[in-house]
Amino acid sequence: MFTLQFAVFFIASILLSPLILGGISYLLKKANFFDRPHLYKSEKWRKPAPYGAGISILVTLLLMSPLIFLFADFSPLLEKRLIIILGIGIIISIISFIDDLDTIGKSKVKIPPIARLIMQIGVGAIIGLTSIKISYMSHILGGIIPLDEWFWSFHIQNFAMTIYWIPILVTIIWYVVVFNAVNFSDGVPGLTGGFALISFIILACLAFKLYLTDTSLASQENSRFLLTILAIIIPITYFLTRADISRKVIMGDSWTIMLAFLIATLAIIAGGKIATAMSVLGLYLIDFVYVITARILNGQNPMKWDQTHHLHFRLMELGLTQNQIRFIVYFLSSIFGIAAIFLPTIGKIILFIIIGWVTIFLTEILEKVRKK
Repeated sequence: MFTLQFAVFFIASILLSPLILGGISYLLKKANFFDRPHLYKSEKWRKPAPYGAGISILVTLLLMSPLIFLFADFSPLLEKRLIIILGIGIIISIISFIDDLDTIGKSKVKIPPIARLIMQIGVGAIIGLTSIKISYMSHILGGIIPLDEWFWSFHIQNFAMTIYWIPILVTIIWYVVVFNAVNFSDGVPGLTGGFALISFIILACLAFKLYLTDTSLASQENSRFLLTILAIIIPITYFLTRADISRKVIMGDSWTIMLAFLIATLAIIAGGKIATAMSVLGLYLIDFVYVITARILNGQNPMKWDQTHHLHFRLMELGLTQNQIRFIVYFLSSIFGIAAIFLPTIGKIILFIIIGWVTIFLTEILEKVRKK
C-alpha cells in the first residue's frame, strides 16, 4: 500500500509538472516578464527568457496537496504540518516573486536585503513555534541532547503559552543558514536546482531507510508523509532544473527561496536529520561563510550580491565551463550525502571537516595554481 501510494503521487507529479511549467511559462511571456541577460557577463550571449518560473514548484505542491488530504490518510498532526508548509510557502513565494519582478524592472515595490533577512528569521521563528521545530540534537558520543528543557511560560487570565526559546533560536539559525547557502548557489544555470534535487533524493533515501528500520507507528507514518511530499516535488524540481540549464525559462528568487525552505523543513521532519542535509549542502554552507567573511574584510555589505566571491564564479575564473562546475557540485554533493546516510554523528562531523577542506582546495589552492 505504501509503495503504491508513493508511485501514484510520483507518476501524477511527472505528468502534471510539465503542464504546470508550460502554463507558468506561457503566462510569464504574456505578461512580458523577461529577464535581462545583458547585465550578467556569463549570460550576454542569449536572448531574454521568461523570468520567475520557479513559482511552479509551489503551484505543483498546492494543486496536488488536496490529494494528500483526501487519500493519504495521515494524522491531524501531519496534516497540520502540511498546512504550515503550504502557508509559509505561499507567503515567501509571493515576497520572492515581487523581488523577481523588481529584478527585471516590473515592480515598484523593492525588497531590500535586510527585509529578506527579516523574512528568513521570521520563517525560522514561526517554524520554531510549531511542532516542526528542532527540539533535539544528536550527541557526538551517541544519544540526543534535548533542547526543549528550557522554556518560558506565560499565563494571562485563561490564556497560557509556552515558548521553547532554545529550539526557536536553533531553528532560526538553521533556516537563515540554509536560505543563504542555497541562494548563494544561484549563479550557474541548473546548479541550485541540481543540488536541491540531490538533497531531496538523499532525504527520500533516508526516509525509506527509516521506514524499513524503525517500525514504530509514529516513525512509519512520518516516513510516509515525507516520501509523499518528496514524490510530488522531485519531478517538478527535475523539470525546472532542465529548463533552467537550457535557459528556456529563468527560475528567479521564488525558486531558490522555496527550494531552501523545503530542504530546511523536510530535513527537520525527517527526524532532525540536519547533519545529513548539511552534508549535501556542505560546499555552499562553507561558501556562505567564506563569502560573508570576504565581503566584510573587503568593507562590502555582506548581504549584497556580487559576481566575484561565490564558489562557482571563482571556478569560472579558473577556466572551468558551466558543465564542469555543475558536475563537480553534483558529484561531491551526491557523495557527501550518500556517505552521511550511513555515518554516525562523529562520522558526519569528520565528513563536514573534509567538505571544508575540499571547498578550500577548490578555491584557494587552485587560485594559486592559476596565478602561477
